Amino acid sequence: MPIFTEPEGATPLEPDEIEGLIHTHIETRDELNALENANIADCLVWLSSQSTLSLEEILSLNFAKTLHNEMLSKVWSWAGNFRTTEKNIGCDPRQISVNLYNLFEDIKCWVEFDHYESRELSARIHHQLVKIHPFPNGNGRHARMFTNCVREKGLGIEPIIWATGNIDRQSEERREYINSLKHADQNNYQPLVSYLVDRGN
Repeated sequence: MPIFTEPEGATPLEPDEIEGLIHTHIETRDELNALENANIADCLVWLSSQSTLSLEEILSLNFAKTLHNEMLSKVWSWAGNFRTTEKNIGCDPRQISVNLYNLFEDIKCWVEFDHYESRELSARIHHQLVKIHPFPNGNGRHARMFTNCVREKGLGIEPIIWATGNIDRQSEERREYINSLKHADQNNYQPLVSYLVDRGN
């Protein structure tokens, strides 16, 4: 498979973003996936050491950037930096910071007033992060990990199981996941909540 052929629902990289690949010897998508997965595994180790993270600290631009940097900085030079280009999804890049800030303020209210049960809360956090699409790439993975940081570190509850297989590879499960996000774009979160329930959450 060509290295930059993206699965359904993924965001294509711009030429200048492709130049940010640190490992220039990479020739296939599988090699790139292996490097990214190894970096993300290191990020999970780092997260496990962040025992004092509070909800207030997590719901910040700084943590959103830091998490993305920890996830992908060994593979991409732009890791942890907000995108500067328009994509086929996401807000105007000039609005990323303010939209994230507003989302984080909304999440604080949702939590404080127990506005949604935990699965719908997670669905809304995840979808809104993907909708803003802050980074050049890795937004789905970042949104899933960020949402689980809110759950585990901020609220002291179990993380969401997002998939039974590899959700980043083309599959029927990924199609269901992407379709549920499209329903959420229309403010219908039930398909995404049902998707989470079907995975044992």
